[in-house]
Amino acid sequence: MNDYDVRRDVSDQYSLRGRVFHKIRDDILNGKYKEGEELKEVSIGHEMGVSRTPVREALRQLELEGLVQIIPNRGAFVTGIQAKDVHDIYMIRSRLEGLCARWACENITKEQLEAMEENVYLAEFHVTKGNMEQIAELDNSFHRILYAACDSKMLEHLLIDYHEYVMRIRKKTLSTIERATQSNKEHHGIMEAIKMKDANLAERLADEHMKQAYDNMVKNGLFDLYREQ
Repeated sequence: MNDYDVRRDVSDQYSLRGRVFHKIRDDILNGKYKEGEELKEVSIGHEMGVSRTPVREALRQLELEGLVQIIPNRGAFVTGIQAKDVHDIYMIRSRLEGLCARWACENITKEQLEAMEENVYLAEFHVTKGNMEQIAELDNSFHRILYAACDSKMLEHLLIDYHEYVMRIRKKTLSTIERATQSNKEHHGIMEAIKMKDANLAERLADEHMKQAYDNMVKNGLFDLYREQ
């Protein structure tokens, strides 16, 4: 086997492990596996058509992220996301999204700004029509554009992970026209601050946006989604 084949072999292994990791993580976050449920390597491997090795490696990585607990001689069990975790994630996100918006003021491209503007105006249209599914998709897209605009792979990666961790509850927070309308107004304010290159304002508005989203969850008792697990 030559050097190219070795590199390709290693790349394929990591790619396989990555796919298994993301599939199991998505299943946990989407509620397929409940809190305390055992994750059986053989069953998961059979379901995904892979050996136990990439499943075992994925479970170890999920344990590092706090979504799984591996108990020696017993197995791997779902820890999942708890109400306190949601609180912590949103408080961390509020600071990180603020930093992201600050950096976006200097690094956003013309194309990214145009995409952000189009996103906000499209969301306004769908709010008037009550198209909640499209609103949720546009909300996700707005944050993805913002993350890319900061021009930091490290910060973008962190924010995408935190964004995905609370995906289930985020969909519920936008399930009313009232919150969807307010959320998009907050997006509009962040966009305008970035357009003006007002880093202090952009950071403050992005920070407040996350805190408003969290407060809305508390107000509407949406943490029951996580207690059900």
